[in-house]
Amino acid sequence: MEATAGQKRKERKRRYKAKFEKALQEYKNVLVVTVDNVGSLQLQKIRIALRGMAEIVMGKNTLMRMIMREQAVANPKLEALLPFVRGNMGLIFTNGDLAKIRDNVVSNKVPAVAKSGTLAPVDVFVPAGPTGLDPGQTSFFQALNIATKIARGSIEIVANVHLIKKGDKVTSSAVALLGKLDIKPFFYGVIVTNVYENGSIYPAEILDITPDQLLGKFFGGVRRIAAIGLAVGYPTEASVGHTIANGFKKMLALSQSTGFEFAESKAFFSRAAAAPVAAVAEKKEGGKKEKAAAAPKEEEKPAEEEEDAGAGGFGGLFGDDG
Repeated sequence: MEATAGQKRKERKRRYKAKFEKALQEYKNVLVVTVDNVGSLQLQKIRIALRGMAEIVMGKNTLMRMIMREQAVANPKLEALLPFVRGNMGLIFTNGDLAKIRDNVVSNKVPAVAKSGTLAPVDVFVPAGPTGLDPGQTSFFQALNIATKIARGSIEIVANVHLIKKGDKVTSSAVALLGKLDIKPFFYGVIVTNVYENGSIYPAEILDITPDQLLGKFFGGVRRIAAIGLAVGYPTEASVGHTIANGFKKMLALSQSTGFEFAESKAFFSRAAAAPVAAVAEKKEGGKKEKAAAAPKEEEKPAEEEEDAGAGGFGGLFGDDG
């Protein structure tokens, strides 16, 4: 029986090694995750949700490190992952969209009761109001210094209570009280801590940065480097363009004040002189167009004057006869 059990263990180890080696060779991207307080059923649901997009590999850390060191001989980039193989963790292999896979993983959370001795992942508040507990159970509230009163035959909490602070250890009294109030304060799930992308490893929070934000940060850094370079007089790739432009402006000013011309100054001043002339020509042309549009109305006036003159002459004749 012992030999059979040993053979089964060796076979399981061989299959796991082959699976892990295949994942390391086929996938370029890895999400490093922690699975504290995550049950097997919850993990199975995540595997189903990621089917066809990613593959989850869990196992003993010593065995994972051994296989990764062996694979690092052919792919040295894998050595960057070794420091993160510690604790209750796992690896999610994918060649797809890392942000989408991360969101899919962390969205799968289940409510859980508080356990004594564990660190609280979030702040826990007990709301004010009736608890439904009989007056004989006030000792739980007194042990936690929670103000209560008796109303309609049951215990009522006077005000909201900050029972557990984030990062503090959960006490047995707090666990007992939350259990009696049927409060499940925590939500546990897989947490993505780091990302390995084709040899580079970085915190998972970077996945939340959009391309626009990334470009904004990059150009903000370029502007700061250019400003520092100009201030201290040290040329850099970011400031050299501004330095050349400022120097050219000074040369143009000297050329204009001294009358000494060079090819670039001639070209610049000729363009500068041509600009107002072009503007005046355009203005004149526009005025001509306006006059041409108004010309037909002016041509009608002489005809009216001739008619008036004829009428006046005819009237004058009548006046002379008179």
